[in-house]
Amino acid sequence: MPLPFLTADGVSDVDDDGDEILAHADQDRWRRPYRPGPWRVGIGALLLLLSAFMLLATMIVAFAGGWGGALVCLVAALAVVGSAVQTLRIGVWVSPAGLRRVGFFVTRTTAWSEIGELRTVQQPVRWLGLPRTVQGQALTMGAQDGAEAPVLLTDHNADFLSRTEAFDRAADTVGAWADEYRPVAA
Repeated sequence: MPLPFLTADGVSDVDDDGDEILAHADQDRWRRPYRPGPWRVGIGALLLLLSAFMLLATMIVAFAGGWGGALVCLVAALAVVGSAVQTLRIGVWVSPAGLRRVGFFVTRTTAWSEIGELRTVQQPVRWLGLPRTVQGQALTMGAQDGAEAPVLLTDHNADFLSRTEAFDRAADTVGAWADEYRPVAA
């Protein structure tokens, strides 16, 4: 089985047949228009580390013969792994179908035709999703009927804390997706 390698001049040594579809070429997939921030990745990594210790405890309890305790430890470890994965999925995702706000428990999808405008505003925002609010920037979405939807992104959430340039790029990218896929009023 030959393994493909990238040569020094950036050319792959595998023959391209053109049959392979690259992940970035599939426009119908939901994609996050920005990278997860260091706070979100750090929280996810800590949860996965905690789950590794919980799985080790599960193994120790199972080898000791306590099957009931091992089952409880296993279920708790799997819940922590699920929480870590969901923590990494939280954010705004876009596709030609619309805009998706993924939360920890709730995911809401809005079609591009239902979005009136996207704008960046100065307002009190939650710091790392905690109840404490600070003055910051938020990307908000206005609906076509004039109703104000929840905040999409803030410069103080786990993706953009201390990364204002990344917040600006993400807001611009979401706006570009909206401009490209939102139907033009006749």
